[in-house]
Amino acid sequence: MTAPPPATGPGALRLLVVEDENFTRAELADLLADLPGVGDVQEADSGEAAVRRIGTESFDAVFLDISMPGLDGMEVARVLSALSEPPAIVFVTASERHAVEAFGIGAADYLLKPVRPERLADAVGRVRALRRPAPGQPRPPADELSVVQIETGRHTVFVRRDDVQFAEAHGDYVRLHTEGDTHLIRLSLSYLEEVWGPAGFVRAHRGYLVAVRWIRDLRVTGSAGLLACTPAGDVPVSRRHARALKERLLAAVRDDPRAGGR
Repeated sequence: MTAPPPATGPGALRLLVVEDENFTRAELADLLADLPGVGDVQEADSGEAAVRRIGTESFDAVFLDISMPGLDGMEVARVLSALSEPPAIVFVTASERHAVEAFGIGAADYLLKPVRPERLADAVGRVRALRRPAPGQPRPPADELSVVQIETGRHTVFVRRDDVQFAEAHGDYVRLHTEGDTHLIRLSLSYLEEVWGPAGFVRAHRGYLVAVRWIRDLRVTGSAGLLACTPAGDVPVSRRHARALKERLLAAVRDDPRAGGR
């Protein structure tokens, strides 16, 4: 059976697969090339080769292994994050232990080997959502995922975004915290930050998003440092994100005196 031709046109994604194992790299490239909306798929067999290519070519996303000789995947990601217009990063790895760090760098997704085709399709969908729209194309609507559908066993739970007080990276998933309950969903924290940002969700820490409207106060503790306190629990705030969070909280209080003090 003849493989379908790659997608073309301004909307087709250009991807780079970075993997030192030849068979794994070729297999992943083939799977990506078969997905709708994917155009050109290129390959690099090392972190150094990837950095050289990205320095001279433009890619929408890099599908990046972590454990590689020489420049590993996390080091490559840090190099890419310094670019003025970096490609989206999707980590593809056999280990869960780098997930929090990966999303802290700003990864679009984190896939575990062996990669399931449906998860690969999900990752490509997130890359497409994160990509800057072409002229005349609208951005994703601000109310995207205003209701999250979660499959739990034999029944489905619907969680309203406005009830979520904070979100926590949890391996290949995100744990949504509402008052009195938590829900595990297979999404990346970076994707939630993109689509929920307009609704008032702010990065508080590399592994946490918090809804500004649910923050009651900020508190400094000797052991945990700065915390954003919500009815659903306390959220750690890193030094890197503290200033931006405080500014958003102050702006929310100015706009609505009831905000930040529920």
